[in-house]
Amino acid sequence: MQEVNIFAMFWNAGLVVKFVMLMLLFFSLISWYVVFQKFMLFRKVRGESQKFLDKFWSSKNLAEAYKSALEISLCPESAIFRSGYAELQKIGKRKSNEESQTLEMRLAGMNNLKRVLQKAVGKESFQLSRSLSLLATAGSSTPFIGLFGTVWGIMASFKEIGLRGSASLAVVAPGISEALVATAAGLAVAIPAVIFYNFYANQVEVFEGKMESFSADFLNLVERDLISRI
Repeated sequence: MQEVNIFAMFWNAGLVVKFVMLMLLFFSLISWYVVFQKFMLFRKVRGESQKFLDKFWSSKNLAEAYKSALEISLCPESAIFRSGYAELQKIGKRKSNEESQTLEMRLAGMNNLKRVLQKAVGKESFQLSRSLSLLATAGSSTPFIGLFGTVWGIMASFKEIGLRGSASLAVVAPGISEALVATAAGLAVAIPAVIFYNFYANQVEVFEGKMESFSADFLNLVERDLISRI
């Protein structure tokens, strides 16, 4: 049985098919870079998130927790807490400038805090999901790019048949086999890209759930402190 030599097929292919194969190689390299980059990032995020949450719940006050948050950069909960703590500092300054505050004014401050936390959650979710669109693009487009290369290669094969005036298998088979390599290459790029896109998109949803949970817990702490002062 004759072995399939991919490099020989690429070298003997037409200019358009070569361009298609190089484009698929580019998408493949980009996709695998994103895959490994997200793997390393998400592993660090999980570790730092657990580290920060342990320090947060063991802190005596928010100021101590803030110091811990400054030491942890990749943790999304840490970034959310820093944003919320900064808003609390602004609310505290407004309180110090006014002798008394009505309940409505305090509730308005809580609404501001909620919006700040929601914005921080959205920002961190966006940061975690960055580059995943490249995997989605590779997964959806590379099969069609490969198919285009195949169709073009088959067209070239039929043109060769017309020039030689023969439709024998010896004439048709080499060109068609070279063209079909483009479809196989497109699927080889698309399948891992789709698998890892779905996997990492699910991981981002898990992180978002944890961020929403932490944001709600942080709000509960502040609201209980507010109620205790009324």
